[in-house]
Amino acid sequence: MPEAQIIDGKKVAEQLRQELAEEVAALMKQGITPGLATVLVGEDPASQVYVRMKEKACAKVGLMSRGVRPPVDVPQEELIARIEELNRDPAIHGILVQLPLPKHLDTPEVLQHVSPDKDVDGFHPVNLGKLLSAKYWDELPTFIPCTPAGAIKLIDSTGTQIEGKRAVVVGRSLIVGKPVAMLLLARQATVTICHSRTRDLGAVTREADILVAAVGVPRLIEAEMVKPGAVVIDVGVNRLEEGLVGDVDFDQVIQVAGHVTPVPGGVGPMTITMLLANTVRSAKAQAS
Repeated sequence: MPEAQIIDGKKVAEQLRQELAEEVAALMKQGITPGLATVLVGEDPASQVYVRMKEKACAKVGLMSRGVRPPVDVPQEELIARIEELNRDPAIHGILVQLPLPKHLDTPEVLQHVSPDKDVDGFHPVNLGKLLSAKYWDELPTFIPCTPAGAIKLIDSTGTQIEGKRAVVVGRSLIVGKPVAMLLLARQATVTICHSRTRDLGAVTREADILVAAVGVPRLIEAEMVKPGAVVIDVGVNRLEEGLVGDVDFDQVIQVAGHVTPVPGGVGPMTITMLLANTVRSAKAQAS
């Protein structure tokens, strides 16, 4: 059997960003510049890197980016007040609160103060509730969580018809596992969610036409756990001594799967791209 085709997340993301740049240019002709506010509390090095990447991506497609940088010891009431200012600001169409927040802050409480109409991360309870209640794809909320949305785009890029397929999601987090399962369900796949208590994980994953791994366990998914010809989306990012590796044993699985994402260079580039897409979508919605 030939090796799997590698799904190039960088290439797919670049194509989408070119389309977004055209949409932004059209909005600017109408006097609308989509704006994203990034709220970064403190000076966590990893968070600073992520935020700089997002701001750089905004600039490339023509979005206005505003950084909000409260000190690490900011009181919760003050942080919430800053977020509510952004909610009222008509120049801001999307608000991103960079996680993790310092331990003295109540993360769920803070996130709930982001307006659902500017929740470009897609994690406000209102938007998650709309995601859960959507039976079909055209019923989904305006904002879909970015990494799950990117995973679906990568599946589509292979030409795979999702409807009617058996999909297995390994992981049940609110950030990836649960939302991507709901998206696959909305695309009419038959979906199974696996987790740390799943018995004989390999027996379940081998049934998958589409396999999404999102648990944060290095190289958990091995060749014998993959159905020949399956589409394998690796969301895991694990930092080991030899570098970044995914939840999929890439060198093994490429011998069995039909399509597989690498780590890095697979799902990662799509996450920021979908954040930009949500911001543009928000600007269009608020303009209309």
